[in-house]
Amino acid sequence: MANVNIRRDVTDPFYRYKMERLQSKIEGKGNGIKTVIVNLSNVADQLDRPASYVIKYFGFELGAQTNIDPKDDRWIINGAHEATKLQDYLDGFIQKFVLCKDCKNPETVVSVKEGDIILDCKACGMRTKADGRHKLGSFILKNAPKKGKKDKSTKKADRKARREAEKNGNGEDENGNENSPGDSGSDQAEENNDYGVEAGSDDELTRKINSGAKDLPTDSAADGKDVQWSVDMSDEAIKARAKALPEDLKSTLVIDEDAEEAENGGKNAYDEFGDWIDEEAKTKGGVSKVEDVEIYKKAKDLGIESKHRTPTVLAMSLFDDNIAKQIEPRAPLLKKMIGDSEKHQKAFLGGLERFVGELHPNLTPAISAILLPIFQEDIIPEDVLKAWGAKASKKYVDLQTSRKVRKSAEKFMEWLENAESDEEDDDDE
Repeated sequence: MANVNIRRDVTDPFYRYKMERLQSKIEGKGNGIKTVIVNLSNVADQLDRPASYVIKYFGFELGAQTNIDPKDDRWIINGAHEATKLQDYLDGFIQKFVLCKDCKNPETVVSVKEGDIILDCKACGMRTKADGRHKLGSFILKNAPKKGKKDKSTKKADRKARREAEKNGNGEDENGNENSPGDSGSDQAEENNDYGVEAGSDDELTRKINSGAKDLPTDSAADGKDVQWSVDMSDEAIKARAKALPEDLKSTLVIDEDAEEAENGGKNAYDEFGDWIDEEAKTKGGVSKVEDVEIYKKAKDLGIESKHRTPTVLAMSLFDDNIAKQIEPRAPLLKKMIGDSEKHQKAFLGGLERFVGELHPNLTPAISAILLPIFQEDIIPEDVLKAWGAKASKKYVDLQTSRKVRKSAEKFMEWLENAESDEEDDDDE
């Protein structure tokens, strides 16, 4: 199923926020005619909004009755409505009830506070109000998200905090055993003043030290001033601190300064690289006529020749419908820019998956023929290819597309297994 940018006014093929294109089916005749939106649940999940909000919005815009809680996942609008028309209305829903009003990013969480519909943006941190004048606003206020329900990132942070607390002694005793609610190390015991410790224990000594420390003057009290600590979080300061780190530590951190938007039109280095390849291909009459040396030199000029995201751009920009035949002549360039790094190899396969699954879905059945020269030219090793084919992933495309692409690669995976078995038989002889 084809994907589109959540913001369809953004034409950048590398735009990270995608959703399925709406698929509708018209059923019935006469007064009983109706439109079933086949994939509304998937689209609503990708927008992080209840499907009932989306279908109700369509009903208000079209002046038609809708079902807002179907048990069989059949979302219906009375009347005949084309998918293209519904897609246009969906743009209006996204503009009013999904996009952050400040940064126009769709990574928002909706909540209701004091009669206002709040969009909490996880990208820029701003909390803005949705359009409350629309009829859907009243529906959302009456059907607000359940209080106390946390998003995935919040739940993950909570779990991490609990683990850290346990490591620091709040959840384990000195032998590494988990404390019960009445143990001396638990919060509940402290609240009830029921410490249950013997004289001379470490807990008693700690309390004596803390008690004595209360009477000691702090530096800020002695100076008569409040000491305020701060860390410079400007882009320049972050980059400077990153450069000062040892090389072995840099490799363990996710510091991707290349992902920052450049000044020229909001494009980063990877966008520029992909656009440059496209322009060169148009100028020279085909992507195959763009020379490897020029491609590598451009990546080096942009400072991304060794970055792991660069192979993703290469996989999406360096080929056309004849990709199976274009792999071999590009092998030297690909091996140079991918190297032995598993991270780079996986990034290339991710870009290939997006190229086949989204940009050229007609090539999905040919994925086995594409993977064969990639293996034979030693661009990607056998173990990485096997791991890729074993499990679908939503890192580069939606899960449905990933499953479809990797399902089509089963012939290649079987060939890979058989080739390995043949080699083992030859060794035995």
